[in-house]
Amino acid sequence: MKNYLRASSLLFNQPLLVMPDMLDLGVRWANQAMSLNIVNIGARDGAALWTDDGMDRIAQREEERRTAIARTGIEVIPVSGVLVSRGSHMNMCETMTSYEDLRTRISNAIADPMVERVVLDIDSPGGSAVGAFELAADIRAMAQQKPITGIVNFMAYSGGYLIGSACSELVVSQTSGVGSIGVIASHMDRSKMEEGMGVKVTTVFAGAHKNDLSPHEPLSDQSLKYLNDVVQESYQLFVNAVAEYRGLSVQQVMATEAGLYRGQAGITAGLADRLQSPQQAVDELSHSIALSRANRQPGRLAVRAAAMNFQTQT
Repeated sequence: MKNYLRASSLLFNQPLLVMPDMLDLGVRWANQAMSLNIVNIGARDGAALWTDDGMDRIAQREEERRTAIARTGIEVIPVSGVLVSRGSHMNMCETMTSYEDLRTRISNAIADPMVERVVLDIDSPGGSAVGAFELAADIRAMAQQKPITGIVNFMAYSGGYLIGSACSELVVSQTSGVGSIGVIASHMDRSKMEEGMGVKVTTVFAGAHKNDLSPHEPLSDQSLKYLNDVVQESYQLFVNAVAEYRGLSVQQVMATEAGLYRGQAGITAGLADRLQSPQQAVDELSHSIALSRANRQPGRLAVRAAAMNFQTQT
């Protein structure tokens, strides 16, 4: 029950930077959740984490990651699935990214002298508004210290787009999508269902707003006003942030009406910078860093060239 309460608190009566179909999926899950019988999902993987083989795999992946960074100068950080505010909200049944973990990983990459460019590999329909704007502001600030490229691979909608818009640049492919600059919230009224089950909930409370958004009764005018105010506040934060990060007017951002833009249409709307496939974008960045490194090390290259010339003569 505890997990259902936590999930419900993230899903209902909160402003969400998420696609409507994703919200609908969550609502349908909530309707059926109490009849689920899922036990120990991922238990074997969790146990393997503490075995010698599990730890060896982690060490091997970390070594491979460091080797790739040393070779390319690029740290690629995934931004995948539903976005949630904290790691404790993550569900091993779904692909999720937490804002706190993403902030830590980007911060570590910025501080790493081996990393010359950070790449965010974005494939997300969005998620929670709570914590999203703070993370976007932090990404924007960190991008002043070291360039951060967002690569849409292949979805950066709503909260996913907010993160992408804060990057130094945003790359889309021909079939990648950006946009959905809007806010949505949902309230579940279970009173009819409870009535049909013969259940009547009586709530005693103090404080005029303490019972706002109760699922046991129809949404009151007071609750509706509160929820609408929260959505409008988050929407203003969203459009203002995108306008600032992308160099657009607030009116231009609002004129998108939370629409979805694919490929070149996203660039034309000012929501992205260039058209390139994800792999091509990474390869081009790696090549650019290699040239930059070569130009910064003329002495070493000269010594290497002299050594090669000596070998050919002997």
